[in-house]
Amino acid sequence: MITVIIPTLNEEKAIDSVVAYVKRSPQVGEVIVVDDKSLDCTVDRAREAGAKIITSTKLGKGASMRDGLLVAQGDIIVYLDGDISSYAEDAIEKLTAPILRGEADFVKATFQRDAGRVTELVAKPLLTLLIPELSRFSQPLSGMIAGKKSLLDKLTFENDYGVDIGLLIDAHFLGARIVEVSIGSIVNKSKTWTELSPMAREVARAILNRASRFPSSTLGSLEIIQIVRDQMDLAIRESVRHLKKMVAFDMDNTLLRGRFIDCAAKKFGFVEELQRIRSEEKTETVRTKKIAQLLKGRTIGELLKVTDAIPIVHDAIEVIRRLKKRGFWTGIITDSYDAIALHIQHKIGADFAIGNELEFSQSVATGEVKIPSFLMHTEKSMCPHDFCKSNALLHLAAAQGIDVGNIIAVGDSFNDLCMIKFAGIGVAFCSNDAVVNAAANLCIRKPSLTKLLRVAR
Repeated sequence: MITVIIPTLNEEKAIDSVVAYVKRSPQVGEVIVVDDKSLDCTVDRAREAGAKIITSTKLGKGASMRDGLLVAQGDIIVYLDGDISSYAEDAIEKLTAPILRGEADFVKATFQRDAGRVTELVAKPLLTLLIPELSRFSQPLSGMIAGKKSLLDKLTFENDYGVDIGLLIDAHFLGARIVEVSIGSIVNKSKTWTELSPMAREVARAILNRASRFPSSTLGSLEIIQIVRDQMDLAIRESVRHLKKMVAFDMDNTLLRGRFIDCAAKKFGFVEELQRIRSEEKTETVRTKKIAQLLKGRTIGELLKVTDAIPIVHDAIEVIRRLKKRGFWTGIITDSYDAIALHIQHKIGADFAIGNELEFSQSVATGEVKIPSFLMHTEKSMCPHDFCKSNALLHLAAAQGIDVGNIIAVGDSFNDLCMIKFAGIGVAFCSNDAVVNAAANLCIRKPSLTKLLRVAR
């Protein structure tokens, strides 16, 4: 039997047509959509189209691919992208035919489209230099593959953009018979320039790590690998040189003109229970977990509907656009939930969003929440709190090589106080807290972010 696995993340526009396409193939006995906590209607549309749905255990395409493999029943596995609505009718048959004929163990798709920039600038040069046997593949980063399940079980699934090239290299090192077949012409989403730097880094890391472990590597090739690593690091640092400034926004009552959990309480009828937890539970971590329990059984669709009903500051999108044009890395740090913050990130065009990780099973909230480690107190923390947004601020600054003095933090409440105090410029936004206003370098009294542009230079 053939199982088709489709990893997805926010693919509502195409996923139903992709599932319908797969189900038309007489060779396919199982269609699995592995969802990476999508914030749109991907899951509903995939289910309606007839796919089996599972939720990835960890964010990242590689984890989704591995999760799908673990539940697949087929002896032959096909991976397809969920954002393509232009597959040739016989693409699945072309991918699986060499395996069914006993001619191959692993099949890589090639297709007609403009050459990918990371493929041409990173993957192909590194393969030519380090693993020349694989330089014959025209599209080594293609995510459309077929393979024997018995082989795929032995391969390492990277959890980032390096997953596809990593599988190809691992299969080669195991002595698998690998072929490349054309599946015609397709159209899919191109990566933005801001996505290319991490993609290039992750692809390069997957190649370099495997090449350095290859038994036949000579001292010369290992020296070349180190040189390439150094040059890649220099290139990556140069590519993000302009991203040395950051603006971090609180979400509730800052970017949003309301607080998500309060709006959810009104919508779902747990206002009194929320007030009781807030008044009686003094331990912050326990309070956070108890409040998350109030959302148990609510679908992601229901939660996002509540979110969309909360107005966003009217000029937020334009201010974010202008900040990014000035070279600022922009995003959200919240003690609300990551699913909500990511939704707002996409709506306003910000670069990142972090918050407490609300857990879902089959797109339904379990009532469990995980407080991410970067919010927790460490020896490098600048305040004594058990967990604090300022810890996330320091974590992001270190990860991106941004001096804390080049960070602007914007918030409204006492929970934002440390973040506002420790940033280079702290901004109190429509705050009723006298302590927060006193600690801020700038107080914005009206619900407009345009004034922020005066200090964001």
